[in-house]
Amino acid sequence: MANHKSALKRIRSSERKRLRNRFQLKTTRTFIKKLRNCKDKAEATELLKKVSAMLDRLARKNVIHKNKAANNKSKLAKLVHALP
Repeated sequence: MANHKSALKRIRSSERKRLRNRFQLKTTRTFIKKLRNCKDKAEATELLKKVSAMLDRLARKNVIHKNKAANNKSKLAKLVHALP
């Protein structure tokens, strides 16, 4: 266990950040699955904008790597543009 006040505070704050990051990552994954299952091009295009913003936010906060965000966005855009 930590002996210093600052170490105790760091433990508390890092736990809050961990939970927030986990929630945001899980939410983004859910929206990605929703986008992959979408059959309507108009709906998928709107959802793509939302998912892209979410991925950018995760990359900016260092929850995921920026290249992973770029790869996901690219694959999803390709999928949406291929819809009839």
